[in-house]
Amino acid sequence: MTLLTLRGVVKTFGRFTAMHGVDLDLVRGERLVICGPSGSGKSTLIRCINRLEEPDAGTITVEGVAPGDLQGLRRRVGMVFQQFNLFPNLSARENIAVGPRKLLGLGRAEADARAETLLDRVQLRGHADKLPAQLSGGQQQRVAIARALAMDPVLMLFDEPTSALDPEMIREVLDVMVELGTGGMSMIVVTHEMGFARRAADRVAFMDQGQIVAIAAPQEFFDTPPHPRLARFLDNILGH
Repeated sequence: MTLLTLRGVVKTFGRFTAMHGVDLDLVRGERLVICGPSGSGKSTLIRCINRLEEPDAGTITVEGVAPGDLQGLRRRVGMVFQQFNLFPNLSARENIAVGPRKLLGLGRAEADARAETLLDRVQLRGHADKLPAQLSGGQQQRVAIARALAMDPVLMLFDEPTSALDPEMIREVLDVMVELGTGGMSMIVVTHEMGFARRAADRVAFMDQGQIVAIAAPQEFFDTPPHPRLARFLDNILGH
């Protein structure tokens, strides 16, 4: 079943066109990784899906509906950013529970219980009462993932979630994302982590100059790149 559809999506910033008529379909439960050079439109694409940026043309539908209610859309489409954006004065538990309380109407006890369950899921049992400043970058990003999951989304978007992390912290975040994917969560992940793409993606897309130039299953994508621009990109980053 198709979960997400983009047709002819265009986004401009002044004279710069960040996306040129992008088409994309995502089926429920699919894990799509998007890669490409800086400025190719990757982050703009997922920011348009979550309506953090408004497309200038084209249509985006989630579960067959073009969302008109931004708050309703963001309940159904979770997003994890490069920066963690946690509330510094709230504990890990409180950061996760605040959305379900404010937006879903859950009582404190139920929201806190949901937060505790999600902290277990992202391997942070025992850290519920810590403030963000008491957590490592990797731990903060896992709290951010749990916060997005707390809204019970139908789709998770990740915008280069490991780019702000020290190398030793990257694996712990990617492991949580792999677990989410194998658990059936629909995901779109913008990342330069090609090992994650090979390991966890159902399909990998390559964007360049505001277009999806190639999209394929990981084995074909990496072993027999279906477009020469993709082949050059992989040569540059992987040393093929």
